Amino acid sequence: MSKLNWNREFALEQAADDLELLQELLDIFKDSLQSDITLMEQGLAEKSAEKVCGAAHSMKGAAASLGIQGINDVAYIIEQDSREGGLGVAEENLDALKNLLSELKKL
Repeated sequence: MSKLNWNREFALEQAADDLELLQELLDIFKDSLQSDITLMEQGLAEKSAEKVCGAAHSMKGAAASLGIQGINDVAYIIEQDSREGGLGVAEENLDALKNLLSELKKL
């Protein structure tokens, strides 16, 4: 089973059952997720929980809108920790996010 835990039916419903639109949304999300991961890396390097939190919040919302629960779950726990000033959860899960992005790129 995929770690993305993607609810394709939900995503297709969000795209009004338009496969072409769904693919466009996925492509946009792939680019957005890469940017958010880069922003998170910068936040970690700068020890900026605020930057990490913003990146996690962005990826969490976008993943939820496309039914990609695996990314949503990881982003959620990072957001919660960084909202309280922590960086440890982001440091521990950065590789997991990168792996999920690699898996997402195969869609």
